[in-house]
Amino acid sequence: MLRRILLGAAIFSMILVIVACSVPTSTVVTSQKPAQTPAVPAQAQPTPTPAANPAPTPPSNLKPSGPIKAKWIEPQVNGSSVFIPVNEVKNNWNVVFKVSKQGSNLTYMAYTLDGEIYIRASTCPPCRGITYTLDSDVLVCDTCATTFKAKTGVGIKGPCVNYPKAAVQYKIVDGNIVMNEADLVNAYQETLKPG
Repeated sequence: MLRRILLGAAIFSMILVIVACSVPTSTVVTSQKPAQTPAVPAQAQPTPTPAANPAPTPPSNLKPSGPIKAKWIEPQVNGSSVFIPVNEVKNNWNVVFKVSKQGSNLTYMAYTLDGEIYIRASTCPPCRGITYTLDSDVLVCDTCATTFKAKTGVGIKGPCVNYPKAAVQYKIVDGNIVMNEADLVNAYQETLKPG
């Protein structure tokens, strides 16, 4: 009889161990009471005072340190208007996009510099480069390493220095950068000419 009781107790203990081991830790609930804090009379509680110079909230799209490679984006075309979202340029700092015109793909860059958006033809005719890295206030051709002033598009040094990057006029409407197809084509053709 004692044997049966001991055997039953051993089996019961093993079942408890198996059940305890099979329960996920996320469902185990412990009932601990939070530490009691002594009650403080309402008039004795300190009143919060605003900070004299609160820390400014950093913007969500902080400029990355170092050179910024161009990110490809897809423009929207409606008739003779081409659209790209302002946020795509501001959040990525340096983007590149293509516009198809009469069977050709024309490439353009859009980048943010000192709070302003710039849009330029993105081609380097001698080396056939189409993307540029934004390095501080300089554009660097990813193919031949020729450098250009980001604010003006004028060449600084390198094998393709005589091909400045022409600017494209644009407007901002409802969160989009709106460009006219004729202005895009004109800027591209200007960039193909040595200047």
